[in-house]
Amino acid sequence: MSTVLRLAVQKKGRLSESSLSLLKECGVKFSNNDRKLKATSTNFPIEFLFLRDDDIPDYVSSGVADIGIVGENEVAEKKKNVDLIKRLGFSKCRISLAIPKEVDYEGLKYFQGKKVATSYPVILRQFFEEQGVDTDIHTISGSVEIAPGIGLADGIFDIVSSGSTLISNGLKEVEKVFFSEAVLVANPGLDADKRAILDRLLFRIAAVQEARNFRYIMLNAPEEALKNIEEILPGAKSPTVTPLSTPGWVSLQAIIQEDEFWSVIEDIKSVGGEDIISLPIDKMIK
Repeated sequence: MSTVLRLAVQKKGRLSESSLSLLKECGVKFSNNDRKLKATSTNFPIEFLFLRDDDIPDYVSSGVADIGIVGENEVAEKKKNVDLIKRLGFSKCRISLAIPKEVDYEGLKYFQGKKVATSYPVILRQFFEEQGVDTDIHTISGSVEIAPGIGLADGIFDIVSSGSTLISNGLKEVEKVFFSEAVLVANPGLDADKRAILDRLLFRIAAVQEARNFRYIMLNAPEEALKNIEEILPGAKSPTVTPLSTPGWVSLQAIIQEDEFWSVIEDIKSVGGEDIISLPIDKMIK
């Protein structure tokens, strides 16, 4: 029987959608239209387990799953024996302390002796211990933001994305404690065959992620502008240059970084570049 790598993925939600989208970009084909708890790829040696996000670290640590994609916050909270293999760059958020908006806040001393409600007691307890603050932590699941309003706590420690949920519940963010994103974790005891499959998957993920940082550009320019354009292109190897049927004109093709796109394009245009076309890059293998 051939070796198959078992991957635990959140069964629903935005992190699940982004995880499965990444894997599809990596060329891994699968179907889960009937929402089963398991699915097998048709073209890559990987099997999917669809689980609750807070169960994934335990499944990977115990070896039921070989690898998992989960929020870094869940890894820190569960403190299971897993290896953090790669940060994936999506599902970014932070876990913050928040208090009623009408309360004056003068620093962490506010929380001394106060009640704080959270679904992440391990992360919060460690933070307060490091800061030398003694608090009464109440562990609750779901709807943490209503705790101050019903008199259960003086503040909360919860996930923040846009902050709109805090505002709608009359709260304000006062301390950003933990920053999280989707991560790929693995069981420390993977054998050589499974490690080889994981390396193949990591190679594909790297190619997809690298491509997101760059743009492919094509443009026309007079031959006398070629040297100036080559000097403008940041850190690029020589662009591909093709003569046009119009005498004295060439077509250029090059790759530039996404975060430098507009400044580079403006400079190229200023030295004579015309008819500039920009295209996204699907994969980039170095």
